[in-house]
Amino acid sequence: MLWRSLPVMSGAVALVLMASCMPSPGRAIRADDEVEPVRLITLDPGHFHAALVQKRMYGDAVAPIVHVYAPPGPDVDDHRRRIDGFNGRSESPTHWEERVYTGDDFLQRLLRERPGNVVVISGKNRRKAEYINACAEAGLHVLADKPMCIDAEGLATLREAFDAAERNGSLIYDVMTERSEITTILQKELMHREAVFGQLLPGSLDEPAVVKHSVHHFFKHVAGNPIKRPVWYFDTTQQGEGIVDVTTHLVDLVMWECFPEQIIDAQRDITMLRAKRWPTMITREQYEHVTRQPEFPEFLLDELNVHSVLPCHANGTMEYTIRGVHARVTVEWAFQAPEGAGDTHYSIMRGSRANIVIRQGKEEHYRPELYVEPTGNVDADALEAALRDAIAELQSRYAGIAYVPTESGWRITIPDTLRVGHEAHFAQVMERFLKYQAAGELPEWEVPNMLTKYATTTMALKKASEP
Repeated sequence: MLWRSLPVMSGAVALVLMASCMPSPGRAIRADDEVEPVRLITLDPGHFHAALVQKRMYGDAVAPIVHVYAPPGPDVDDHRRRIDGFNGRSESPTHWEERVYTGDDFLQRLLRERPGNVVVISGKNRRKAEYINACAEAGLHVLADKPMCIDAEGLATLREAFDAAERNGSLIYDVMTERSEITTILQKELMHREAVFGQLLPGSLDEPAVVKHSVHHFFKHVAGNPIKRPVWYFDTTQQGEGIVDVTTHLVDLVMWECFPEQIIDAQRDITMLRAKRWPTMITREQYEHVTRQPEFPEFLLDELNVHSVLPCHANGTMEYTIRGVHARVTVEWAFQAPEGAGDTHYSIMRGSRANIVIRQGKEEHYRPELYVEPTGNVDADALEAALRDAIAELQSRYAGIAYVPTESGWRITIPDTLRVGHEAHFAQVMERFLKYQAAGELPEWEVPNMLTKYATTTMALKKASEP
């Protein structure tokens, strides 16, 4: 196997011994060989992404009763309020029925009772690999928010989890919402039209062929409401540093776009060249604004500087080669976006005939837009003809797309019907997972590439942490 086991994280095996003698739900096949509806279990929800999976219903494919297992406290309370908000809204209300257990033995209780067949995990990242491994050992499917692990020890446990899932016939899948963003989808489509893009250039350390740069904000609005972050969110020992958190999406997209449906091996195909990390400075007032807590908690006090400000290592950049192609991935966190702005994404794929670029700046009114820009001595008329043919072919799948000229090339015009937004992408991920769960398997490249993705991020953390 490409995901050979490494030593398991301490404590994970003990948590699943009680479940090892029980029959595995596997694919949850009935006697008439029909796939049962997915019955969701939510484990220790500490991030609003856990609720966004339930922002809509999925018909008969997903049962409306959801069991929640969590320690008592504000995290699970906030989760319940979000689900109640979806159920109580006036437009397209959901009808989830949450059955919640809270107690210090929440994980053991879940493994003993197993009232469902798919466990949704989105919360504290420090224990996430342990949770995934425990559920996989119990034969439960896992839909996990990123990141699945935040350090090398977690990666070792994650390898054990995938081995356990293979033995037990269950699936582990991470929530890669950015694969559903229309500008990224079309960037991928166009870079594989040779008449438009040409060949992906190798690039260099100073000018990588692939650049992905995301800017995020600690305070923003989610589902129409000002976000409330957990008190532990700014503790990177629990949340993970930025270089192993949001970069998960970007590293995933580099593989998914440049080498679609190909297995990427971390040892053979990835070389980490440089990496660095730096903090966002969080004042007590900012902390209170986003957590609703008036003071820093005790576990953060030792991290404060002489001015009683918290350096939160949420920012990071990594420069590496993937099959000889130079890539640069960067994530930055500010506290709050300027008025009218929000999280932003920049991405460029450098080709021998054209660059395919996503921009989301002020000129784009902070909405992602896709550009095709000629490079070198390419004949502009021939390139436009190739682009016209490509767009005409893509319109059968992405209705309404077109292109208009710009000073440096062309902008791909995308109708609002295809711009569903980040929160809707969680339902699209769920729909993909339901298809795989019904089939009983993931595409053959998904598991090895998930492990390569987390090997890349943890490798970057190690290099960035070196003196």
